[in-house]
Formats: sequence, structure tokens, C-alpha cells
Amino acid sequence: MSSNSNSAGSSCPVDHSSRASTCPVDHTPVEQPVCPMDHSTSLKAFLPPSPPQLDPHNQMPLVPEQTQSTTQTQQLSTSRTVSSIPRADRYEANSSCPAHEDASMWIYPSEQMFFNAMKRKSWNPHETDMKTVVPIHNAVNERCWQHILEWEQMHRTECGGPKLLKFEGKAKELTPKARFRSWLGYQLPFDRHDWTVDRCGKPVRYVIDFYEGKRDGKNPLAPSFYLDVRPALTVEGAWDRVRRFVGA
Repeated sequence: MSSNSNSAGSSCPVDHSSRASTCPVDHTPVEQPVCPMDHSTSLKAFLPPSPPQLDPHNQMPLVPEQTQSTTQTQQLSTSRTVSSIPRADRYEANSSCPAHEDASMWIYPSEQMFFNAMKRKSWNPHETDMKTVVPIHNAVNERCWQHILEWEQMHRTECGGPKLLKFEGKAKELTPKARFRSWLGYQLPFDRHDWTVDRCGKPVRYVIDFYEGKRDGKNPLAPSFYLDVRPALTVEGAWDRVRRFVGA
């Protein structure tokens, strides 16, 4: 009896082999519920569109805006005309806006680009006007370049003719000449541009004042412009003006 009792009491009655070797609390992170609605895209619908990045050489978007405006009622052409104005070789920008196939000539904006540019500047363009406005814009720019070439005849070089590096619109900045003319009773220009040409690697700035020209009596509705193109008022520019005035 005694031997049987001692044999049974030699082992613990608790089965320790079944004890867990890990903490009994489940520490696995619970996945937080996520709203199925993408609020990042819904918020964009209430925000104004960000303005396009502009090319500092021509104040046009780096990526040509050929997309039809939401307020348009008519489709506009997206074709563009290559100008006769050579582009400076050292023009640097990752834009296809001013470059043609060989990147040697400036290219004018399309009707759609012109319309979008006017909208971006808070003007009130009409689609029906683009077929008239764009060709006039191109023709005026061609005349500006021809006037610049006449000035550049005084600086003929062996490295080729001048090339347009950049241009800026400064309609709200009167030139000293335009302000002085207004004091004498003449009309103010309706626009002003500053064009910078590359003359053998040297940047040279020209100032252009745009005036309304005399109307043609036979065709009074035809647009008429007078362009006052001259070198900027620097030491060299002033000397060029004197030379031209005296016919030197």
C-alpha cells in the first residue's frame, strides 16, 4: 500500500507541457478602417487650377495649351505657323513651344493657344475672332523683326545675322519716348514689347511701341498699326540712334 502511494505522489499532477511559451495576450496590430472615398481627388474639384509654368523667353506655357477651354462653344485650330525669325542657338528650355523641327525658327501659337492665353490673362476672347487676330499677330511680329534687321545692318558680323533670344510684353510700362510724346499731345501706345536678340553671342535689347495707324479710307475696317522700333536706351543703343539720325 505504502509503495503504491509513494509512486503516485512522485510526479506533479499539473501537466506543464501544455503551458504556452508566449504571452497569452494577442499583440497583433488591428488594421484601422480606411474611408473608401479618395478625398485628395474630390478636394481638387473645389480648388482653382494651378497656373501653367511659363517659359521666361516668351511668356508662354512650357507645355503648349492646345486643350479646348470648358467655356468654348466652337472648335479652334491647333495648327501653328513657322515664323521667319531665327531662334538663338543658346536658347535653353525644355519646351516645344518656340521650336520647329530643326529648332532653328520660332513658331507662332495656334488659334487654340492664343485663345487660352487670352483667357489666362483675364481677357474676354471670342472664338470667331481668332481666325483674324492670330494672322494679324503673326504679321505684326514679322514687321517687328524686319525693323530690327534694318537696325542690325550697322553691326554686320562674320558669325551670321542676329537671332531672337527672348521677348517680353510690357504694356503697362511706358518708355521715356512714349511718355514724352504724350506730353506733346500724341497718343499713347496700346502695347510695348522688349525683344532681345543674340548678336554674335552678345544680348542686345530692342524696344517696340505699338500705335494705332491711320485708317484706310477705302477699307476703314482693316487694322492699321504703326511700330516704333529702336534700340534700348543704353550707351550703345543711344549711339546707334544718333548714327541713324545723321545717316552715318
